[in-house]
Amino acid sequence: MRRGLVLEGGGMRGLFTAGVLDVLMERGVKFDGAVGVSAGACFGCNYKSGQAGRVIRYNKRFADDPRYCSWTSLLKTGDLFNADFCYRELPLELDAFDAAAYESNPMEFHVVATDCATGKSVYRRLDKADDTAFSWIRASASMPLVSRPVEIDGGEYLDGGLSDGIPLRYFESIGYERNLVVTTRPHGYRKFPKRRICLFKPLLRRYPAIYRALKTRYLWYNETLEYIDRRVADGAAVLIAPKEPLPISRVCHDPDVMQRVYDIGRKAGEGCDLEALR
Repeated sequence: MRRGLVLEGGGMRGLFTAGVLDVLMERGVKFDGAVGVSAGACFGCNYKSGQAGRVIRYNKRFADDPRYCSWTSLLKTGDLFNADFCYRELPLELDAFDAAAYESNPMEFHVVATDCATGKSVYRRLDKADDTAFSWIRASASMPLVSRPVEIDGGEYLDGGLSDGIPLRYFESIGYERNLVVTTRPHGYRKFPKRRICLFKPLLRRYPAIYRALKTRYLWYNETLEYIDRRVADGAAVLIAPKEPLPISRVCHDPDVMQRVYDIGRKAGEGCDLEALR
């Protein structure tokens, strides 16, 4: 029986996920595979490299560094989260990502991105911690309007959360029978249609499929949450979610707030009963 780990995104709400994952790593909990979306991809890859503590460490260290995340970066580069800094300088020089450990760990790691031409989900298994892998992780986390589409092999991609924000069905479809799902919204949360969504249409005129994905996202997202509840009831999944809305937005520059959300995640991880996955 293959056990999987399914990680939602949510920008800096993903520090909740980082707290959960660090507790699981410290406990030596093993999974056959993991799939991450957006922040779930950026932070979840550290599970395969076995680097507990790395996510909260570098986020707090660079919380107020304009090279990491700033309007200055957006104006200069087209990316709120500076691509060169986040996906080259930081993992290769400033807080090294352990590529050797990542590649030697037999656990599969998958990410989800959204194809800008179709608005559909694209799934990639990343076995190597190379430039291509970092491009897919960057694509998975590239929020529309504040990020440039990421070009990979002739295609353009953006945030996987636009098309499959909690890819439990995908993981089940490739053979993962028992899954731990970590969300960054409280259980019972539901999305509603965005007000004034029409204002985004001219800004996304080059990418009409992305606009359509934004417009209809709430429908499939809510249906996915209902599906997760059914799988939990069936005993095929375990859900870890915050008990209350997390006191952080998608973007945060306050190390104390980051630590608080991370600690909430740690507490949730410590309180989780994983027996259902056995």
